[in-house]
Amino acid sequence: MATIRLTMAQALVAAMAAQRTVIDGQDRPLFAGVWAIFGHGNVAGLGEALYAVRDRLPTLRAHNEQAMAHAAIAFAKASRRRRMMAVTSSIGPGATNMVTAAAVAHVNRVPVLLLPGDVFAGRRPDPVLQQIEDFGDGTVSANDCFRPVSRYFDRITRPEQIMPAFERAMQVLTDAAECGPVTLALCQDVQTEAYDYPDWFFAERVWQPRRPRADAAQMVQAVALLKSAKRPLVVAGGGILYSEAEADLAAFCIAHGIPAAETQAGKSALPHDHQLNLGAIGVTGTGAANDAARQADLVLAIGTRLQDFTTGSRSLFADPACRIIGLNTQAFDAGKHRAQPLVADAKVGLAELGAALQGWTAPSVWTGQAKAGRTAWLETAARYLAAGNDTLPSDAQVIGAVQRRSRPSDVVLCAAGGLPGELHKLWQPGAPGGYHMEYGYSCMGYEIAGGLGVKLADPTREVIVMVGDGSYLMMNSEIATSVMLGAKLIIVVLDNRGFGCINRLQNATGGAPFNNLLRDARHETLPEIDFAAHAAAMGAIARKVTGIAELEAAFEEARGHVRTSVVVIDTDPLRSTDAGGHWWEVAVPEISERTEVEAARRGYIEALARRNI
Repeated sequence: MATIRLTMAQALVAAMAAQRTVIDGQDRPLFAGVWAIFGHGNVAGLGEALYAVRDRLPTLRAHNEQAMAHAAIAFAKASRRRRMMAVTSSIGPGATNMVTAAAVAHVNRVPVLLLPGDVFAGRRPDPVLQQIEDFGDGTVSANDCFRPVSRYFDRITRPEQIMPAFERAMQVLTDAAECGPVTLALCQDVQTEAYDYPDWFFAERVWQPRRPRADAAQMVQAVALLKSAKRPLVVAGGGILYSEAEADLAAFCIAHGIPAAETQAGKSALPHDHQLNLGAIGVTGTGAANDAARQADLVLAIGTRLQDFTTGSRSLFADPACRIIGLNTQAFDAGKHRAQPLVADAKVGLAELGAALQGWTAPSVWTGQAKAGRTAWLETAARYLAAGNDTLPSDAQVIGAVQRRSRPSDVVLCAAGGLPGELHKLWQPGAPGGYHMEYGYSCMGYEIAGGLGVKLADPTREVIVMVGDGSYLMMNSEIATSVMLGAKLIIVVLDNRGFGCINRLQNATGGAPFNNLLRDARHETLPEIDFAAHAAAMGAIARKVTGIAELEAAFEEARGHVRTSVVVIDTDPLRSTDAGGHWWEVAVPEISERTEVEAARRGYIEALARRNI
């Protein structure tokens, strides 16, 4: 057997560079690059190895470890999980900075390879700089924080261990059901140790998506449920996009007269102008989709985790006889909510369902009712999106301005605060993947770094990041990285001077305005933050605008710029789109001195009685 003598780090990056995929008939590297912030735990070992392969496996520098991991996650999500990136940090704070991002990838089922440096396997210099010491367990390091937020975790304490560990990592990263973050903690001395690796470890390998077919018995049961349904509804999740089944879903709905609603992850799976697309579902749903959900007697949930925002904390599907079919590659998700599982790839599953349902359609009255509901909702939404004469515009009015200036190929991106709900209800994406929302972990700070990842995944598309002042302040450093890399973003900052979304939730649960808006927080002087000046200091073209007309003009200018552009506008922290939507379970105190809390508690108890569990 032929061998090649390399350090463990050199062997790892050589193996990474050999992984391939095929997209639209074109052979591509599976790993598009490695994000790296070097420190003593990875610069001498992995850093030296990455330098040697920099032409085949590019290394990208960022300013924050969590942010660069967000960029890698967004890249993989925008690439439909067909391509991915790796992220490396030193030990200690560099590593633990990535734990939040690992949780984002874990919740959203998105592949990312995390390569934090670790302590010395030999332990002779212990405790090294930034080492966590456990008084009762000598094997613990800071990287053990990654265990609960990794689909696969391994610590490499001998150079030959990288072979089985990397093989297992690749199986997880490329599997539709098991997909998620993989953490290989690389002991810093082992990174530099040499071993005679067999040449097969460096052979090129092409990874193609696995498309499992449904079990025959499960398919028979699912078809029987659909054929007996009088008011069926599709809930379209992100799995449709990952399966590239958008056209299949559109044809399935038309062929069988079944209306569809979209989760946050599934939005853009159907064209926004599809006659049976009722739009967003759940807590942030449209009136049309939620009305259909309340009446549905059968829900075909495709590629969705059915989280509480989708199901209205298990109260939205109000018909006691309503059944759910869970079409999902992951059995864990397929069986949620007492569903009839249909474990299969979305594209394959829809094709097999369609063949078995040939000639069957939902009652025309139900289909017609859904179409009428869609028309009524679009008229309602238009009123919220229209420009007004308000002193401070609402989030919806800002969204309307950006929508009017957007193009079909644009991608809008967001993650946290009040904007995800407004965008879910109101945004009309022009093409699949044109709506990128991280609402599984809803991580404040994902937005700008995530926008960078989306832009790197497809530089031909304009990426529009919509972010509130709260998220902007949490993480904005990758504006400088986007300028450095020539990865232009359009960033719209909506400044409502605090955490407006949680302030509204606080009020809705009876609480007094407290510690959310800046004016309601303890202060000596109210901050007057110049976001435009801050962004400009990092190299962006930036300006602050007043009013919707000026916003539209500034957005059009930003489209013509060649580098990242930031447009800032003040918005009303108290207004949101009250049409549509549904109850969300947020527990309210049983005892309070505030009569408002007592009233909210009574409403909470009444709502609990309507849950269908």
